[in-house]
Parts: sequence; C-alpha cells; structure tokens
Amino acid sequence: MKLVIVESPTKAKTISRYLGKNYKVLASFGHIRDLPKSKLGVDVENNFEPTYTVPKTSLKNLKPIKEAAKKADEILFATDEDREGEAISWHLAEVLKLDPSKVHRITFHEITKSAIEHALATPHHIDGHLVDAQQARRILDRLVGYKLSPFLWRTVRPGLSAGRVQSVTVRLIVDREREIKAFNPEEYWSIDAEFLPKEKTSDDLPPIEAKLKTYDGKKIEKMTITTEADANRILDDIREGTYAVQNIEEKAKKASPPAPFTTSTLQQHAHQRLGFSSKQTMTLAQKLYEGIELGAEGTHGLITYMRTDSVNLSEKFLQDANELVKTKYGDAYTLSAPRVYKTKSKGAQEAHEAIRPTEASRTPESVSAFLDTQMLKLYQLIWQRSVASQMADAELKTTALDIASEKSVFRATGQRVVFDGFMALDPDRQKEKLLPELHEKDAMKTVSMNGVQHFTEPPPRYNDATIIKALEEHGIGRPSTYAPTISTVIDRGYIERDDKKRFVPTDIAYAVIDLLIKHFPNIVDLEFTARMENSLDSIAEGKMEWRPLLSAFYGPFNAQLMKNEEMLEQEAQKAAEGETCPKCGKAMAVKRSRYGKFLACTGYPECKGSKPLPGEENARKEPEPTDEICPECGEPMVKREGRFGAFLSCSTYPKCKSIKNIEIPVKDEQGNPVQCPECKKGTIIQKKSKKGKIFFACNRYPDCQKAFWGPPTGTPCPKCGYATVIRKAKSISCPQEDCDWKEDLINE
Repeated sequence: MKLVIVESPTKAKTISRYLGKNYKVLASFGHIRDLPKSKLGVDVENNFEPTYTVPKTSLKNLKPIKEAAKKADEILFATDEDREGEAISWHLAEVLKLDPSKVHRITFHEITKSAIEHALATPHHIDGHLVDAQQARRILDRLVGYKLSPFLWRTVRPGLSAGRVQSVTVRLIVDREREIKAFNPEEYWSIDAEFLPKEKTSDDLPPIEAKLKTYDGKKIEKMTITTEADANRILDDIREGTYAVQNIEEKAKKASPPAPFTTSTLQQHAHQRLGFSSKQTMTLAQKLYEGIELGAEGTHGLITYMRTDSVNLSEKFLQDANELVKTKYGDAYTLSAPRVYKTKSKGAQEAHEAIRPTEASRTPESVSAFLDTQMLKLYQLIWQRSVASQMADAELKTTALDIASEKSVFRATGQRVVFDGFMALDPDRQKEKLLPELHEKDAMKTVSMNGVQHFTEPPPRYNDATIIKALEEHGIGRPSTYAPTISTVIDRGYIERDDKKRFVPTDIAYAVIDLLIKHFPNIVDLEFTARMENSLDSIAEGKMEWRPLLSAFYGPFNAQLMKNEEMLEQEAQKAAEGETCPKCGKAMAVKRSRYGKFLACTGYPECKGSKPLPGEENARKEPEPTDEICPECGEPMVKREGRFGAFLSCSTYPKCKSIKNIEIPVKDEQGNPVQCPECKKGTIIQKKSKKGKIFFACNRYPDCQKAFWGPPTGTPCPKCGYATVIRKAKSISCPQEDCDWKEDLINE
C-alpha cells in the first residue's frame, strides 16, 4: 500500500478518485506542528534554533497518518507546490521520523488525472531551500510578534499585537487616512453643453454631449475656471455664439485582453466586479481548486492552484482554448499563435502557472448546477479571463468632434466597436458612445449650456483591491499572504470597513503606528520590508542562508528593543521620584498591570498601598451622554469607562445603580452583523469575562446562552454547515465537537 498525504480532506477525496486501490490518501489538515504558543520557541543564543511542537488539535489528525505510515510500502507527500506546502511535508517527515532526503515528494498545479499521473511518474525530494525560506519567515515573524507585542502592552494598551507585514499594511491605511483628513478641496468649474445638427430635431437622435476645450484661444484645463463668477462670465460670452463642426478626427485602435489571473489580480478583480473580500475570494478559490462534486462525473478540481505570481498557461490549455474559441466563435476570433504574457509583479515567485480552469471546455454553464452562486461567479470570472486571453484583439474606432464658435471650441468624443474580439466573452466591456454622422462646417444648434461646479477630491480609502495592489507594487507580501494579512488586521481591531467596504483605521491603529515609527522605524518601513521579502526569495532560490539573515535582522532589532526598554524604565523611575506611600510613608515605584501603569508601595506585600501616577489622578473620562434610557428608573444613561472597558450606567448614579454592557457586534467580511448560529434570532457580540478574557456570545443572553472563544465568521462549515470561528487569527475551524473541519491561515 502506498500512502499519499495532502493538507485538505477535500483535496484527499478528489485525488483518491484518480488513484488505484493500492493507494491510501490522508489529510494532515494543514500544518501538523508549529512553534509553541506559550513561549518564544526560538533559541536566539543558539543560532536561532527553533523548537517545534505538535498542538493538541493536530494529534488526532496525526494518529491515523502514523498508523498508515507503519503499514505503507511507500509514502508520498502531495502538499501544495509552494513554501508552505513544502514545509508541511518536511514537518510530516520529521514527525514520522523519515529521512527528508529520501522521502518522495510529488507536486501538481492542478488536480486532474493527467497532472496526478505525471506527478507520480516524476517524484522528487523535499526542497530544503523552500523549507528554509518558510522557516525563516515563520521565525522572523515570531521574533517580531513575541518581542514587540509586550512593548506595545506597556506603552499603549494590554493585549495588542504587532506583526511584520501586518504593521506595514496598517501603516499604509493610516497614512492614507491622514492624507484624506489633511486634504483641502479646491473648487473648479467646467462648461458642459449639448448640441444637435441644425437640420435635425431632438426626436431624431440624442444630443451630443461636449465640454469646453478652448476659450478665447486659450486651452481650458481642469483648474482654469475656479469660481462661479468666472464660469458665468464665460457662459454669457459664448452662449449666443454661432456653432458649427470645426474638425472631425477618427482613429482606429485595438484593445488586447488582459493577462490571465494571478493571486493578486484575481483578488482585485473579484472585489471590483463581485464585491468579494480577499478572504472570501481565496476561500472560494480553494474549494474550486480542491474539487467539486459534478454529479455522475464525480469530484473534479475546476481551477489550477490559486496562489501564484505567474501568468503562464500550459500548452494543453492553449490548444484547448484555441479549439473552443474556433468552435464557439469562428476563425476570426482565434489567434495564429498563442498570446504570451510576462509577469510584472516585484519579486515574483512560485511561478507555476496562472489561475485558469483545469479544462477550457468546462464552461460556467456546464457546471452551474453544481456550484453555489458565489462559486459560480468566481469560476465564470476565471474562465472568461483565461479563455479571453487567447482570443483576437477587439477593434475600435474612436471619434473626436470639435464644435466651434467665434470664441470657443467644445470637444465631444465617441467610440464604436468595429469587431468585438475577446470582448465577446465580456459584454460589460463593450461600451459604445456613438456620435451621429457629421461633416466639417455642419451648422449646430445649442440644446443646453451650463457651468458645472466640481471640487478636487482626496485619494480614496483603500479597499481589498487597492491595498493588495499597493502591497504588490511595493514588493510586500507574496500570493499566500495578502488575504490572511487583511483578515488579521481586521480581526485584531486595527482596521474597520466603512459603508462602502473601504478600510478605516481605528484609534488604536494611529497610536500603534506612531509608536512604531518613533521607536522601530524599520518594522513599518516599506523599503525595509520589501528588502526582507527579497531576501526570503533568495533563500528559497538557494542563494542565501537563513540563519545569517535572522542574525542580521535580530541584532539591531534587539538592541533597539533593549534601548527602548531602558528608556521606559528611566521614565518610570523619574515618575516615582519623591512619591511616598499614603499608607506607610515608604518610597513608591512604578508598576504595570493589565490596566496600565500606577504607583505601588515598595513595601509590598506587607503594604499594599497604591495611587495613580502624577498627572493621571483625573485621567478618567467624563461620562458621555447617550440616547439609551435606564430600564430601572427611566432616566438617560451615560457612557462611562471602567476597569473592563466602556459601559452604560444610569446618569443618576449613585441614586440608581443600573448598568448595561455596550454591545460590540461581530461582523463578517462584508461588514454585516454575524447571526447567532444557534437561535438564528440574535447576533454575535464581543464580551469580556470576569478574568478579562475576550469571548463571543449571542446578544439574546440569557434566552440564548451560545458562546465561542473565537469570533464566528458568518461563513458555514463546508463539512457540516454550522458556523465557523476564527482561532486566534491562526485558523478557521468548526466549533462542533463531532466535526473536525479546520483550515489554517497563513499569518505573515
């Protein structure tokens, strides 16, 4: 018996149908071991030697693999073809006590019979360079997170966390929001007009829309007309002019289809066209890749691997797409030779193939009965983009029409599709603006002419598409990191979505970013982070060793950390100078608790005297008025700050001691409140236990007592249909005891 090990049970099911009875396919459910959560797990004094442990949640998944491995004649690791997949295989080999240099590794970019057969025929060994690159990234992020987070606890607020790529992402969003707030809009005006040929009536054709191009021989730029008075003066001067066609320019141009999708462009396009978040896009793409049950056909992987920087397409797909286009649209839409694209992203890696359908002939219509609405939309997007990339250019004719009087020239533009080419697959791209058949010197009459007020606008807030584009342009992160990074900064409370699904930094994001810029500028420096990504790429390519890279980073980082810690200690000592205990008269020292800094008696524990730091005696915020009414006495309630955070209390306190918690709703990726999966009536809110631990529960308590330690996602479990929850931003899993579904998140 041959044992094949993959990450996902769905992937295992799909692969099983292509293998014979001599094969057994088991899933590891992602990483089987990791650095311990309770400690650093990296010996910085011993060349950054990591300590790996198998979490309790992974032990039950490991048990059947160990038992099967003992009976297997051969073990094949078939994890994904990237650094994470390589590392999973290496960890499995280590846990199973196999020699990594002798175990068999198979890789494939799509889950199809031909791809599996080719992989089995060409096994290889685990790539140590890819493993080293993944280890370096994991350890690097652990050093930053576990060393820097306590500094944030002591200086900003307990419970905060810092991440290498996440912090840079938050900085981009914070910088953009500050740019928006600092923006001063400027007024400007345009002169818009509508014309018709003099011999035509308004019923014959729609008016020709045009904008003022020149006035009194001077070109009208965007900011030429800045006041209403100027606009009215020009209008008074040109409104009664005699207008005629002065010039007609026609140009033929071609439009080529865009390249097939990479991970980045798929996430951007899915957000722009379908409104999907990056996380939602990758979750759906993962399902399409791992396999969908297609009725009598069985389970098939519908797309190729969804984490890639490449825009290459296989020879087979190029041939199949050409045949499909020829059959469906005709010879005029086919290419004489395949169209080849070049990758433009910085530091492109994992260049297998673009994201494409595994079979060009498997149209969206042919699988629509087996896919839910969202999966079908995403599959259609991928199928159209891939096939269109191998179709003929579209041919367009553009027209520029100048309509002039004695003092002014208006410009109208139009476009006509002469040959739709690849646009036949995307009707939304066939935008035409037709102009009537006219000739030079044709007399024109004015239908309307008005001044239109405008204001310059600040740069827009980032959304899923634009933040991914920015990260890619700066060379930060890689295909596998975009979606988890965005999810992590949202889950950790640094970023929220506005009503248009754009990213808005929270108050704590400003505080953290300002602190990091002041004390750890490299951590949030775009160029430094990009150079680190390039170094990790060099390790993956075998051009650099991973331990020297960590040493070069950690030395200066730790020195800066120690310097800042010393500075904090000096500030603490200065704050305590001359302060005496109000109970026993002994000197006091600055101490820290989960609620911040305070002065405590040096005679502790014999004396437990304490008091606030100087200047912070009245630091507690004044109560804020609210629209809430006290359920006990009917008086207004106010918002107060307590040791466990904000809460509502009666404004007549202490006469009435009624209090009420402030609900913090849990929202899904689209910003909607997550419904309670138990009662289906309430929504999930964030709560805090008596020991200060965050948990999530139904807002209908005590009528519904359902609670979770991780925030529900609003997405049902693909195995049992119950609500999935996020586990410490590391994984998404099903909380049901009889369901073992789990999906790891890659936190970079």
